[in-house]
Amino acid sequence: MQTFSRRQFLTHMGRSGVWLAFLAACGAGADAALKGLVGRGLLPVAWADEEALLRTKPDMTVLANQPINGEFAPHLLDDHITPSARHFVRNNGSVPARAKNTDPQGWTLVVEGEVTRPLALSLDALQQFPPVTQQVVIECGGNGRALFEPQVRGNQWTRGAVACSQWTGVRLRDVLKKAGLKSSAVYTAHYGEDQPLGAAQPFSRGIPIEKAMDEHTLIAYQMNGTALPALNGYPVRLVVPGWIGSCSQKWLNRIVVRDQMHDSQKMTGYSYRVPAYPVEPGSRPPKEDMVIATAWRIKSLITAPQATAQFQAGQQIAVRGHAWAGEGTVKEVLVSTDFGIHWEKTRLTQPANTYAWAHWECDLVLDRKGYYEIWARAFDDKGNAQPFRQPWNPKGYLGNVIHRLPVMGTT
Repeated sequence: MQTFSRRQFLTHMGRSGVWLAFLAACGAGADAALKGLVGRGLLPVAWADEEALLRTKPDMTVLANQPINGEFAPHLLDDHITPSARHFVRNNGSVPARAKNTDPQGWTLVVEGEVTRPLALSLDALQQFPPVTQQVVIECGGNGRALFEPQVRGNQWTRGAVACSQWTGVRLRDVLKKAGLKSSAVYTAHYGEDQPLGAAQPFSRGIPIEKAMDEHTLIAYQMNGTALPALNGYPVRLVVPGWIGSCSQKWLNRIVVRDQMHDSQKMTGYSYRVPAYPVEPGSRPPKEDMVIATAWRIKSLITAPQATAQFQAGQQIAVRGHAWAGEGTVKEVLVSTDFGIHWEKTRLTQPANTYAWAHWECDLVLDRKGYYEIWARAFDDKGNAQPFRQPWNPKGYLGNVIHRLPVMGTT
Protein backbone atom coordinates (compact mmCIF):
# COMPACT_ATOMS: atom_id res chain seq x y z
CA MET A 1 0.00 0.00 0.00
CA GLN A 2 1.30 3.46 -0.92
CA THR A 3 1.38 6.07 1.83
CA PHE A 4 1.96 9.81 1.65
CA SER A 5 4.36 12.10 3.38
CA ARG A 6 2.86 15.15 5.03
CA ARG A 7 4.69 17.35 2.53
CA GLN A 8 3.34 15.45 -0.48
CA PHE A 9 -0.16 15.69 0.87
CA LEU A 10 0.11 19.43 1.45
CA THR A 11 1.75 20.10 -1.91
CA HIS A 12 -0.57 18.14 -4.15
CA MET A 13 -3.86 17.75 -2.33
CA GLY A 14 -3.89 19.94 0.71
CA ARG A 15 -5.26 22.94 -1.15
CA SER A 16 -8.74 22.09 0.04
CA GLY A 17 -9.63 24.25 3.02
CA VAL A 18 -11.22 21.27 4.76
CA TRP A 19 -8.04 19.20 4.63
CA LEU A 20 -5.84 22.12 5.64
CA ALA A 21 -8.06 22.71 8.65
CA PHE A 22 -7.85 19.01 9.45
CA LEU A 23 -4.04 19.06 9.31
CA ALA A 24 -3.87 22.16 11.45
CA ALA A 25 -6.07 20.54 14.05
CA CYS A 26 -3.92 17.41 14.03
CA GLY A 27 -0.73 19.46 14.51
CA ALA A 28 2.18 17.18 15.35
CA GLY A 29 -0.08 14.15 14.95
CA ALA A 30 -0.79 14.86 11.29
CA ASP A 31 1.53 12.14 9.97
CA ALA A 32 -0.11 9.53 12.15
CA ALA A 33 -3.55 10.79 11.17
CA LEU A 34 -2.72 10.62 7.46
CA LYS A 35 -1.39 7.09 7.78
CA GLY A 36 -4.57 6.13 9.57
CA LEU A 37 -6.73 7.56 6.80
CA VAL A 38 -4.69 5.82 4.10
CA GLY A 39 -4.80 2.56 6.01
CA ARG A 40 -8.58 2.72 6.19
CA GLY A 41 -8.90 3.55 2.49
CA LEU A 42 -10.18 7.08 3.11
CA LEU A 43 -7.65 8.87 0.88
CA PRO A 44 -8.11 8.35 -2.87
CA VAL A 45 -5.67 6.00 -4.56
CA ALA A 46 -5.66 8.52 -7.42
CA TRP A 47 -3.41 10.75 -5.33
CA ALA A 48 -0.71 8.10 -5.37
CA ASP A 49 -1.33 7.52 -9.07
CA GLU A 50 -0.71 11.20 -9.72
CA GLU A 51 2.71 11.01 -8.09
CA ALA A 52 3.63 8.02 -10.25
CA LEU A 53 2.50 9.78 -13.43
CA LEU A 54 4.47 12.93 -12.67
CA ARG A 55 7.62 10.87 -12.20
CA THR A 56 7.43 9.98 -15.91
CA LYS A 57 8.02 13.69 -16.67
CA PRO A 58 10.77 14.55 -14.14
CA ASP A 59 11.75 17.93 -15.65
CA MET A 60 8.22 19.20 -16.19
CA THR A 61 7.05 22.50 -14.72
CA VAL A 62 3.67 21.54 -13.29
CA LEU A 63 1.04 24.26 -13.66
CA ALA A 64 -1.84 22.26 -12.20
CA ASN A 65 -2.32 18.90 -10.51
CA GLN A 66 -6.06 18.38 -10.88
CA PRO A 67 -6.11 17.88 -13.82
CA ILE A 68 -2.40 17.47 -14.56
CA ASN A 69 -0.98 20.21 -16.79
CA GLY A 70 2.69 20.99 -17.34
CA GLU A 71 5.30 22.35 -19.74
CA PHE A 72 9.07 22.31 -20.27
CA ALA A 73 11.62 25.10 -20.30
CA PRO A 74 12.70 25.95 -23.89
CA HIS A 75 16.28 24.72 -23.38
CA LEU A 76 14.85 21.26 -22.57
CA LEU A 77 13.19 21.15 -26.01
CA ASP A 78 16.41 21.30 -28.03
CA ASP A 79 16.01 17.82 -29.58
CA HIS A 80 14.86 17.61 -33.19
CA ILE A 81 12.45 14.87 -32.07
CA THR A 82 11.00 15.61 -28.64
CA PRO A 83 11.52 12.71 -26.20
CA SER A 84 8.32 11.36 -24.67
CA ALA A 85 9.54 12.36 -21.20
CA ARG A 86 9.65 16.00 -22.35
CA HIS A 87 6.36 16.22 -24.21
CA PHE A 88 4.06 18.69 -22.49
CA VAL A 89 0.82 17.59 -20.82
CA ARG A 90 -2.56 19.30 -21.27
CA ASN A 91 -5.41 17.50 -19.55
CA ASN A 92 -9.01 18.57 -19.02
CA GLY A 93 -10.04 15.57 -16.91
CA SER A 94 -8.60 12.66 -14.98
CA VAL A 95 -6.20 10.19 -16.56
CA PRO A 96 -8.17 7.00 -17.34
CA ALA A 97 -7.47 3.84 -15.34
CA ARG A 98 -6.68 1.97 -18.57
CA ALA A 99 -3.86 4.43 -19.31
CA LYS A 100 -2.48 4.26 -15.77
CA ASN A 101 -2.45 0.47 -15.92
CA THR A 102 -1.22 0.28 -19.54
CA ASP A 103 -4.00 -2.24 -20.19
CA PRO A 104 -5.45 -2.35 -23.74
CA GLN A 105 -7.82 -5.23 -22.96
CA GLY A 106 -11.41 -4.30 -23.78
CA TRP A 107 -10.52 -1.06 -25.56
CA THR A 108 -12.65 -0.37 -28.62
CA LEU A 109 -12.84 2.52 -31.06
CA VAL A 110 -16.44 3.15 -32.10
CA VAL A 111 -17.11 5.06 -35.33
CA GLU A 112 -20.74 6.02 -35.85
CA GLY A 113 -23.07 8.79 -36.95
CA GLU A 114 -23.23 9.84 -40.60
CA VAL A 115 -21.67 6.60 -41.87
CA THR A 116 -23.10 3.63 -43.74
CA ARG A 117 -21.11 0.97 -41.84
CA PRO A 118 -20.61 1.79 -38.12
CA LEU A 119 -17.39 0.30 -36.74
CA ALA A 120 -16.21 -1.10 -33.42
CA LEU A 121 -12.47 -1.67 -33.78
CA SER A 122 -10.19 -3.43 -31.30
CA LEU A 123 -6.58 -2.27 -31.09
CA ASP A 124 -5.52 -5.27 -33.18
CA ALA A 125 -8.14 -4.45 -35.81
CA LEU A 126 -7.08 -0.81 -35.91
CA GLN A 127 -3.47 -1.82 -36.48
CA GLN A 128 -4.47 -3.78 -39.60
CA PHE A 129 -4.87 -0.50 -41.47
CA PRO A 130 -1.73 0.70 -43.33
CA PRO A 131 0.66 2.23 -40.77
CA VAL A 132 2.07 5.76 -41.07
CA THR A 133 4.97 7.30 -39.13
CA GLN A 134 5.64 11.04 -39.14
CA GLN A 135 6.99 13.82 -36.96
CA VAL A 136 4.27 16.27 -35.95
CA VAL A 137 4.28 19.46 -33.90
CA ILE A 138 1.54 19.45 -31.26
CA GLU A 139 1.03 22.69 -29.37
CA CYS A 140 -1.51 23.64 -26.73
CA GLY A 141 -3.87 26.35 -27.98
CA GLY A 142 -3.01 28.38 -24.87
CA ASN A 143 0.78 28.13 -25.18
CA GLY A 144 2.12 31.64 -24.52
CA ARG A 145 -0.92 32.70 -22.47
CA ALA A 146 1.32 34.10 -19.71
CA LEU A 147 2.67 36.64 -22.23
CA PHE A 148 -0.69 38.32 -22.88
CA GLU A 149 -1.26 41.84 -21.51
CA PRO A 150 -3.57 42.33 -19.73
CA GLN A 151 -3.41 38.87 -18.19
CA VAL A 152 -6.07 36.32 -19.07
CA ARG A 153 -7.38 33.45 -16.96
CA GLY A 154 -6.33 29.84 -17.40
CA ASN A 155 -3.11 27.86 -17.14
CA GLN A 156 -0.28 30.36 -17.42
CA TRP A 157 1.69 28.61 -20.14
CA THR A 158 4.90 30.39 -21.13
CA ARG A 159 6.55 28.82 -24.20
CA GLY A 160 6.96 25.13 -23.37
CA ALA A 161 3.54 23.63 -24.17
CA VAL A 162 4.81 22.48 -27.56
CA ALA A 163 6.62 19.40 -28.84
CA CYS A 164 7.51 17.59 -32.04
CA SER A 165 7.54 13.86 -31.42
CA GLN A 166 7.34 10.97 -33.87
CA TRP A 167 3.89 9.42 -34.14
CA THR A 168 2.89 6.08 -35.62
CA GLY A 169 -0.69 5.21 -36.39
CA VAL A 170 -3.21 4.94 -39.20
CA ARG A 171 -4.79 7.62 -41.33
CA LEU A 172 -8.11 8.80 -39.94
CA ARG A 173 -9.39 8.95 -43.50
CA ASP A 174 -8.73 5.23 -44.01
CA VAL A 175 -10.93 4.43 -41.01
CA LEU A 176 -13.64 6.85 -42.14
CA LYS A 177 -13.58 5.36 -45.64
CA LYS A 178 -14.02 1.92 -44.09
CA ALA A 179 -17.05 3.23 -42.21
CA GLY A 180 -18.44 4.76 -45.39
CA LEU A 181 -19.07 8.49 -45.10
CA LYS A 182 -22.53 9.66 -46.07
CA SER A 183 -22.93 12.74 -48.27
CA SER A 184 -24.31 14.49 -45.17
CA ALA A 185 -20.99 14.20 -43.28
CA VAL A 186 -19.74 17.66 -42.28
CA TYR A 187 -17.80 17.40 -39.04
CA THR A 188 -16.35 14.86 -36.65
CA ALA A 189 -16.92 14.71 -32.90
CA HIS A 190 -14.29 12.99 -30.77
CA TYR A 191 -14.60 11.45 -27.32
CA GLY A 192 -12.09 9.88 -24.94
CA GLU A 193 -11.97 7.73 -21.83
CA ASP A 194 -10.91 10.57 -19.51
CA GLN A 195 -13.52 11.54 -16.94
CA PRO A 196 -14.45 15.19 -16.33
CA LEU A 197 -13.80 16.88 -13.01
CA GLY A 198 -16.57 18.60 -11.09
CA ALA A 199 -19.60 19.68 -13.11
CA ALA A 200 -17.80 19.85 -16.46
CA GLN A 201 -19.03 17.90 -19.44
CA PRO A 202 -16.83 15.16 -20.90
CA PHE A 203 -14.11 16.81 -22.98
CA SER A 204 -14.97 16.59 -26.67
CA ARG A 205 -13.69 18.38 -29.75
CA GLY A 206 -14.12 17.90 -33.48
CA ILE A 207 -12.74 18.91 -36.88
CA PRO A 208 -14.22 19.52 -40.34
CA ILE A 209 -14.43 16.49 -42.60
CA GLU A 210 -11.87 18.08 -44.96
CA LYS A 211 -9.25 18.12 -42.18
CA ALA A 212 -10.25 14.63 -41.03
CA MET A 213 -9.64 13.34 -44.57
CA ASP A 214 -6.19 14.97 -44.81
CA GLU A 215 -3.56 12.27 -45.33
CA HIS A 216 -1.52 13.56 -42.37
CA THR A 217 -4.31 13.34 -39.76
CA LEU A 218 -3.67 10.20 -37.73
CA ILE A 219 -5.17 7.88 -35.17
CA ALA A 220 -1.89 7.24 -33.34
CA TYR A 221 -0.97 4.27 -31.15
CA GLN A 222 2.80 4.83 -30.83
CA MET A 223 4.93 7.78 -29.78
CA ASN A 224 8.65 7.71 -30.57
CA GLY A 225 8.47 4.01 -31.42
CA THR A 226 6.71 2.75 -28.30
CA ALA A 227 3.19 2.68 -26.87
CA LEU A 228 1.78 6.07 -25.97
CA PRO A 229 2.62 7.25 -22.42
CA ALA A 230 -0.34 7.41 -20.03
CA LEU A 231 -0.20 11.22 -19.88
CA ASN A 232 -0.11 11.51 -23.66
CA GLY A 233 -3.14 9.41 -24.53
CA TYR A 234 -2.58 5.65 -24.11
CA PRO A 235 -3.64 3.50 -25.88
CA VAL A 236 -4.82 5.67 -28.80
CA ARG A 237 -5.15 9.36 -29.61
CA LEU A 238 -5.76 11.61 -32.56
CA VAL A 239 -2.91 13.63 -34.07
CA VAL A 240 -4.35 16.57 -36.01
CA PRO A 241 -1.25 18.33 -37.39
CA GLY A 242 -0.94 22.06 -37.77
CA TRP A 243 -3.98 22.79 -35.59
CA ILE A 244 -4.24 23.59 -31.89
CA GLY A 245 -3.55 20.64 -29.61
CA SER A 246 -7.09 20.26 -28.25
CA CYS A 247 -8.10 18.83 -31.64
CA SER A 248 -5.75 15.88 -31.05
CA GLN A 249 -8.10 14.07 -28.66
CA LYS A 250 -6.33 11.83 -26.15
CA TRP A 251 -7.50 8.42 -24.87
CA LEU A 252 -9.71 8.24 -27.96
CA ASN A 253 -12.51 5.65 -27.96
CA ARG A 254 -15.33 7.16 -30.02
CA ILE A 255 -15.75 9.19 -33.21
CA VAL A 256 -19.18 10.45 -34.21
CA VAL A 257 -19.53 11.82 -37.74
CA ARG A 258 -22.01 14.68 -37.70
CA ASP A 259 -24.10 16.56 -40.26
CA GLN A 260 -23.27 19.90 -38.63
CA MET A 261 -20.41 21.57 -36.81
CA HIS A 262 -19.75 19.85 -33.50
CA ASP A 263 -21.38 21.78 -30.66
CA SER A 264 -19.91 20.35 -27.46
CA GLN A 265 -19.12 22.57 -24.46
CA LYS A 266 -15.52 22.93 -25.70
CA MET A 267 -16.59 23.92 -29.23
CA THR A 268 -18.92 26.79 -28.36
CA GLY A 269 -18.98 30.10 -26.50
CA TYR A 270 -15.43 31.26 -25.75
CA SER A 271 -13.83 27.81 -25.50
CA TYR A 272 -11.00 27.41 -28.00
CA ARG A 273 -12.36 30.40 -29.92
CA VAL A 274 -10.87 33.74 -30.88
CA PRO A 275 -12.50 37.02 -32.00
CA ALA A 276 -13.31 37.31 -35.70
CA TYR A 277 -11.68 40.77 -35.71
CA PRO A 278 -9.02 42.62 -33.65
CA VAL A 279 -10.29 43.60 -30.21
CA GLU A 280 -9.16 46.08 -27.60
CA PRO A 281 -7.01 44.42 -24.91
CA GLY A 282 -9.17 43.52 -21.93
CA SER A 283 -12.45 43.62 -23.85
CA ARG A 284 -14.89 40.74 -24.30
CA PRO A 285 -16.62 40.58 -27.68
CA PRO A 286 -20.03 38.91 -27.94
CA LYS A 287 -20.06 35.14 -28.34
CA GLU A 288 -21.47 35.38 -31.85
CA ASP A 289 -18.29 37.19 -32.91
CA MET A 290 -16.03 34.37 -31.77
CA VAL A 291 -14.69 31.83 -34.30
CA ILE A 292 -13.10 28.41 -33.76
CA ALA A 293 -9.32 28.45 -33.37
CA THR A 294 -7.83 26.04 -35.88
CA ALA A 295 -4.36 26.33 -37.45
CA TRP A 296 -1.37 27.67 -35.56
CA ARG A 297 0.36 30.85 -36.71
CA ILE A 298 4.03 31.23 -37.60
CA LYS A 299 6.16 30.78 -34.51
CA SER A 300 9.72 30.16 -33.32
CA LEU A 301 11.46 28.96 -30.18
CA ILE A 302 15.02 29.56 -28.93
CA THR A 303 16.34 26.35 -27.39
CA ALA A 304 19.99 27.36 -26.94
CA PRO A 305 21.48 29.07 -25.06
CA GLN A 306 19.56 28.85 -21.81
CA ALA A 307 17.88 31.98 -20.48
CA THR A 308 20.11 34.24 -18.30
CA ALA A 309 23.31 32.48 -19.46
CA GLN A 310 26.50 34.55 -19.23
CA PHE A 311 29.10 34.95 -21.99
CA GLN A 312 32.33 36.84 -22.24
CA ALA A 313 32.33 39.81 -24.58
CA GLY A 314 33.69 38.68 -27.94
CA GLN A 315 32.87 35.03 -27.27
CA GLN A 316 31.08 33.20 -30.09
CA ILE A 317 27.66 31.93 -28.98
CA ALA A 318 25.88 29.03 -30.69
CA VAL A 319 22.22 29.98 -30.95
CA ARG A 320 19.59 27.58 -32.24
CA GLY A 321 15.94 26.65 -32.09
CA HIS A 322 12.88 25.50 -34.01
CA ALA A 323 10.15 27.16 -36.08
CA TRP A 324 6.75 25.99 -37.32
CA ALA A 325 3.87 27.51 -39.26
CA GLY A 326 0.57 25.67 -38.81
CA GLU A 327 -0.72 25.01 -42.33
CA GLY A 328 2.11 27.05 -43.85
CA THR A 329 5.84 26.62 -44.40
CA VAL A 330 8.67 28.34 -42.54
CA LYS A 331 10.53 30.61 -44.97
CA GLU A 332 13.19 32.17 -42.72
CA VAL A 333 14.14 33.01 -39.14
CA LEU A 334 15.93 36.22 -38.18
CA VAL A 335 17.68 37.04 -34.90
CA SER A 336 18.64 40.29 -33.21
CA THR A 337 20.72 41.24 -30.16
CA ASP A 338 20.01 45.00 -30.18
CA PHE A 339 16.24 45.01 -29.55
CA GLY A 340 15.29 44.70 -33.20
CA ILE A 341 17.42 47.49 -34.68
CA HIS A 342 19.51 45.07 -36.75
CA TRP A 343 18.62 41.54 -37.83
CA GLU A 344 20.71 38.60 -38.97
CA LYS A 345 19.59 35.61 -41.04
CA THR A 346 19.93 32.15 -39.55
CA ARG A 347 20.78 28.86 -41.22
CA LEU A 348 17.48 27.08 -41.74
CA THR A 349 16.99 23.30 -42.03
CA GLN A 350 13.61 22.32 -43.44
CA PRO A 351 11.34 19.88 -41.54
CA ALA A 352 11.73 16.11 -41.76
CA ASN A 353 8.21 15.99 -43.21
CA THR A 354 5.13 18.16 -43.59
CA TYR A 355 3.90 19.42 -40.19
CA ALA A 356 7.19 18.77 -38.38
CA TRP A 357 9.15 21.78 -37.17
CA ALA A 358 12.08 23.37 -38.99
CA HIS A 359 15.43 23.94 -37.25
CA TRP A 360 17.53 27.08 -37.33
CA GLU A 361 20.94 28.09 -36.00
CA CYS A 362 23.45 30.91 -36.08
CA ASP A 363 26.55 32.20 -34.29
CA LEU A 364 26.39 35.48 -32.38
CA VAL A 365 28.90 37.63 -30.49
CA LEU A 366 28.14 40.12 -27.70
CA ASP A 367 30.32 43.18 -28.33
CA ARG A 368 30.73 44.22 -24.71
CA LYS A 369 29.52 43.47 -21.23
CA GLY A 370 25.95 44.19 -20.23
CA TYR A 371 22.38 43.01 -20.59
CA TYR A 372 21.27 41.61 -23.93
CA GLU A 373 18.23 39.91 -25.36
CA ILE A 374 18.38 37.44 -28.23
CA TRP A 375 15.26 37.94 -30.30
CA ALA A 376 13.99 35.35 -32.79
CA ARG A 377 11.40 36.16 -35.44
CA ALA A 378 10.09 33.63 -37.97
CA PHE A 379 8.41 34.29 -41.34
CA ASP A 380 6.23 31.91 -43.36
CA ASP A 381 5.69 31.39 -47.07
CA LYS A 382 2.58 33.59 -47.07
CA GLY A 383 4.41 36.66 -45.80
CA ASN A 384 3.24 36.34 -42.18
CA ALA A 385 5.69 37.11 -39.38
CA GLN A 386 5.69 36.89 -35.60
CA PRO A 387 4.43 40.10 -33.97
CA PHE A 388 6.50 42.24 -31.60
CA ARG A 389 3.51 42.65 -29.30
CA GLN A 390 0.93 39.93 -28.79
CA PRO A 391 -2.52 40.69 -30.27
CA TRP A 392 -5.00 40.14 -27.46
CA ASN A 393 -7.97 37.77 -27.15
CA PRO A 394 -10.12 36.87 -24.11
CA LYS A 395 -8.76 33.32 -23.60
CA GLY A 396 -5.13 33.83 -24.54
CA TYR A 397 -5.09 31.49 -27.54
CA LEU A 398 -2.66 31.28 -30.48
CA GLY A 399 0.09 33.32 -28.83
CA ASN A 400 3.00 33.74 -31.24
CA VAL A 401 4.86 36.87 -30.11
CA ILE A 402 8.60 36.86 -30.86
CA HIS A 403 10.80 34.92 -28.45
CA ARG A 404 13.04 37.21 -26.38
CA LEU A 405 15.80 35.44 -24.47
CA PRO A 406 17.80 37.40 -21.85
CA VAL A 407 21.58 36.81 -21.63
CA MET A 408 24.47 38.67 -20.01
CA GLY A 409 27.79 39.81 -21.44
CA THR A 410 30.74 39.81 -19.04
CA THR A 411 34.38 40.85 -19.17
